[in-house]
Amino acid sequence: MASTYTDLGIELMVTGENAGTWGDKTNTNLSLIEQLTGGVLSISIAGGAGNQDLTIQNGSLSGTAQQRVLEFTGTISGARVIRFPLLTENFYIIKNGTSGAHTVQLKAVSGSGATVTFAAGDKGYKIVYLDGVATNTGVFDVTFSNFGAITATGNIVPGANDTYDLGASGNVWRNIYTGDLHLNNEHKKEGNIVDGSKGSWTLQEGAEDIYLINNKSNEKFRLKLEKI
Repeated sequence: MASTYTDLGIELMVTGENAGTWGDKTNTNLSLIEQLTGGVLSISIAGGAGNQDLTIQNGSLSGTAQQRVLEFTGTISGARVIRFPLLTENFYIIKNGTSGAHTVQLKAVSGSGATVTFAAGDKGYKIVYLDGVATNTGVFDVTFSNFGAITATGNIVPGANDTYDLGASGNVWRNIYTGDLHLNNEHKKEGNIVDGSKGSWTLQEGAEDIYLINNKSNEKFRLKLEKI
């Protein structure tokens, strides 16, 4: 009986087969597992509107859908469609590293399964799951931000200081509910746009007033409020 292959290209050998080559084939399988669990592949999808197909290569390390992280790069001048092989059940971390204000869609090579699309201005990451349905493999966005309400039992902090934003100019939070508000620009290279200085302030609530505390001088101010 000849070898068979999983949907992701790993060779399944049978007893008595491939005499003298088991070592090489096993090493390839182990390398494939390494790629599928933690590999990173950069793929140029430069060009105008059109499709670009990803591949699964049986018993080979050269397939473009056999890495955990896929980064799409290049300058695109039209909507690009990235097509995964059918029968692929897996999840991928996808980075849209292209330049050009056009969409990038993720879908199966054929059928009418679900699709996921990076908007024209979305140059971020998505985590996608392929369900492996035979003729209509679906691609689903399972990125953290799509899970709805999130309840945290600890601190939520950015990965680097003064680097990341909460929201965006075209995608703002509706309301912010918070206790004291701490404002600090001392870690920025430049000061504010009025006098160029840097400071550290805390906004606090009182029963009848709102107070502003200068954390550098420890001076305290009451905001003047006008009742309407």
